[in-house]
Order: sequence, then C-alpha cells, then structure tokens
Amino acid sequence: MNLTYEVLPDENIELCRDACNELMAFQKSKASITPELFDNMNFDTRLIPSINKAIHNYTVIVKDEDQIVGYVYSNISPKETYSNDFATFFNLATVSGNNVGCLSQFYIKEGYRKYGIGSTLFTMSMEWLKQFEDVEDYFIFVSNGNDDALEFYKRKGFSVSHDILDGFITVLRKSARN
Repeated sequence: MNLTYEVLPDENIELCRDACNELMAFQKSKASITPELFDNMNFDTRLIPSINKAIHNYTVIVKDEDQIVGYVYSNISPKETYSNDFATFFNLATVSGNNVGCLSQFYIKEGYRKYGIGSTLFTMSMEWLKQFEDVEDYFIFVSNGNDDALEFYKRKGFSVSHDILDGFITVLRKSARN
C-alpha cells in the first residue's frame, strides 16, 4: 500500500461520488432497522445537500496510488440544520451555541480497514473541528447495524446520546471542551 491523504476542496467533491455511494450501500447492508430508508440516499441526496447547508466543510480522501480507498467529511453547521423533514437529530435546546460540529460521513473500503486509516482520518477531522472556538458540541450519527463504527467512536471519547427514528440512527455526542 502507498497511502496518501489529501484535503479536498468543496469544488472537487465530485471525486467522492463513488465512495459516498459505496458508503450508503454498506450502511444498507448492515442495517436491520428500516434498511429501505437507504434506497434514496446517495451522493446527490446526502453529501451535496450537507455541503451546501454547512458553514464550513472539511473533506479528506485517502488514496492508494490513484485509487480513492476512503474519505471523511466533517462540517460546521447551524444547529437548526439537524432538524428537518427527515428527522430531528438532537434536542436543539441542549446545544448552547448556534453551530455544531459534525463528523458526518466516514468510509474506508473493506480491504483497507484495520490499518490505522480510520484513526488518522478521525484525528484529522477532530483537529479541524477544534479550530472553531464557537462550537461547543460535536456529533456523529451512526446507522443501525454498524457496531464496529459505534465502538470505534466510543473508544475515541464519544458517548451515545440517544437513538432516533426508532433506532435507525444512534446519535453520539462529545463536548468540544473534552
């Protein structure tokens, strides 16, 4: 493996299309609670709207030679962004600031897991999020059935806050001060 990490500007987000669509298919394959909700989730319905609604975006791709083998997408968004037609992701009154940090999408291709790529991407995202002093809360949303991801984030200091959509998504939260 010859891995490189590259911060991707928003105008090049199209490079994440295939990986994002793979993430949605992976999440559906793991889901035991309403997997059909993933049928309409893809690059155009998940990543593009999130980028457009965020105040700040941060995307890192991982390449092995010229092939993208993973990515992470994080953002700073107004907390109201997370109350929409799909779901209300957390009690807005529990967030003291106007904005929240979110590690929104995280995907590593099957053959590249367990090599520390996830920890590297996670660290890069958290360092980026920490630069926003007005953000007091970080969130991660894990789809049902993705127990490996849930345990990974818990090991990284996030705590389960609650479930939404009857357990379809587990919300994890961490204070920016920790």
